[in-house]
Amino acid sequence: MNNQERVAAALRHEQPDRVPYCIGFTEKAHRAMVDYCGGPGYLDALDNCLHAVAANPGPLDHWLDPDTWQDEFGVQWDRSRDRDIGNVCNCVLPTRDLDRLALPAPDTAERFTGFGARVTAGAGRYVHFSIGFSLFERAWTLRGMEQLFLDMVEAPDFVDGLLDAICDYNVALVEQAVAYPIDGVYFGDDWGSQRGLLMGPGLWRRFIKPRLARQYAAAKTAGKTVIIHSCGQVQELFPELIEIGLDCFNPFQPEVMDVYEMKRQHGSRLSFYGGVSTQQLLPYGTPDQVRAECRRLMAEVGRGGGYILAPAHGIPGDARPENVLAMIETVNDQ
Repeated sequence: MNNQERVAAALRHEQPDRVPYCIGFTEKAHRAMVDYCGGPGYLDALDNCLHAVAANPGPLDHWLDPDTWQDEFGVQWDRSRDRDIGNVCNCVLPTRDLDRLALPAPDTAERFTGFGARVTAGAGRYVHFSIGFSLFERAWTLRGMEQLFLDMVEAPDFVDGLLDAICDYNVALVEQAVAYPIDGVYFGDDWGSQRGLLMGPGLWRRFIKPRLARQYAAAKTAGKTVIIHSCGQVQELFPELIEIGLDCFNPFQPEVMDVYEMKRQHGSRLSFYGGVSTQQLLPYGTPDQVRAECRRLMAEVGRGGGYILAPAHGIPGDARPENVLAMIETVNDQ
């Protein structure tokens, strides 16, 4: 099997010849690995099975200064400390006025210029179209998280209008992307904290679930798989996510869920992507512990397919390089 075939088999809940994997790094982690290894050669040992592609950003997307990045929605991010994501430092929608909302055009020719070549560059791997900060996260970055929670209670019609506009935008992008030979669509949208759903299950069902169903349907009707990334303790939603068409859940955090129990409960209907602890194991474990846990994940969660091994997020800067190398060696030694 090649990597595309391994992932496809796993997502069909069939046993591939090897458990597929995908390992990504934050900037701090990459620098630490380069320092430890004496250069970027450690990347040569990576044979990631997934390949992400995205639409080109709209015209607002650029650096305002060395530490402040503005995204295509006009949201400004302070990246003075966190170079990968940063913290929102402005408010695009300071009032409940959707007339102020100006989403980038999803269907200009420029949005998909070069997209076909990027898809082709992933030949032999599982190619997925990626939309980060896709719904709830997009809304709170525009409005502010606390204010959006108040809006859900005080002004639900405003929230409906905001989320519908974002959902329409995402669906328009997906409908263009699925015309290319991609394998799946990946949505990023964090709903959870370490303790549970940020907005609670009632508000999630009221505001988020119906729009997710629309977004997932845009991929599923084209025969593409759906992957969702949501950090936090959100496993209570798994049955409903399966109901609306989810194929694979990421990041599968062992700090907030028993990953082996999740496989037992939902593994016949849902695949998992992640599972290697970035909060405990990679920063504070030993190489032998990393090897043992990766082997167990591949043997138990990977049994019968339904699993892509990965860190439970981009590897953080405090991960021990020797642990990262142990993980890479173990997934390659199958």
